Amino acid sequence: MLPIVGSLVVIASVLGGFVLSHGQIMALWQPYELLVIGGAAMGGFLIANPMRVVKAVFASAIGVLKGPHYGKKHYLDILALLFELLNTARKSGMMSLESHIEDPKASAIFSKYPLIQKDHHLIEFITDCLRMIVSGNMGPNELEPLLDLELETHHHEAEAAAHALSRVSDSLPGFGIVAAVLGIVITMGSIGGDIAAVGAHVAAALVGTFLGILLAYGFVGPLAVAMEGTAKADAKAFEAVKMGLVASLHGYNPNIAVEFARKTLNSDMRPSFAQLETHLKGQK
Repeated sequence: MLPIVGSLVVIASVLGGFVLSHGQIMALWQPYELLVIGGAAMGGFLIANPMRVVKAVFASAIGVLKGPHYGKKHYLDILALLFELLNTARKSGMMSLESHIEDPKASAIFSKYPLIQKDHHLIEFITDCLRMIVSGNMGPNELEPLLDLELETHHHEAEAAAHALSRVSDSLPGFGIVAAVLGIVITMGSIGGDIAAVGAHVAAALVGTFLGILLAYGFVGPLAVAMEGTAKADAKAFEAVKMGLVASLHGYNPNIAVEFARKTLNSDMRPSFAQLETHLKGQK
């Protein structure tokens, strides 16, 4: 909702200020300038990025309107799932998790958390981490750097869409200048004719520069920042899993290990200790 509200504020402020200054709003309607700027920006975007990133940009832009993928209910389920897995390993040994991580869909533990079970990437991360612990007999000092490397790769891929759109934002003022220069070329060709037509051509050229700057700093740039923020917020789920597993390998009991994971979360999404305890009791 906030991105939509922010966009409306930008439009209302710019157009409102222009109209209140006795500007003619239709003078800003220059579809061919938009064609030059938008088409050139899209072409450059397609040249610079593979199809995977192109698709991710559109998906991430829609995701900004929906908000972060993980809400407080997701985090409660993630923490509760971690607790059950670690508690099972503590009582029955790490090998008791093998059947759960090999087939999460059929697992009695994973099936309690349908919100998490639907998240293929998170389930894969959890099961891969546990598989390394179960089969590799890895200690915390060996596992943590490996998980950090995987998280770094995940974060880089998740933020690729935001970085690609940010580069588009950086290019828009330049394409606005391109549109303005083309408008001046047209203006030069009309010199000697109707003075009103010359003025209209100059105005159209200036609108090209205006549109390039407005699109860059009023819409595309802020959208790229919002996409990066959403990607970073969603990454907290993976960081919490990593922190809980590493804490467990350091010898902390499941309650404390899950508390390490809980403290990793942002304060606005972090469930309280009492909420988590109540949720855990409800899953038994």
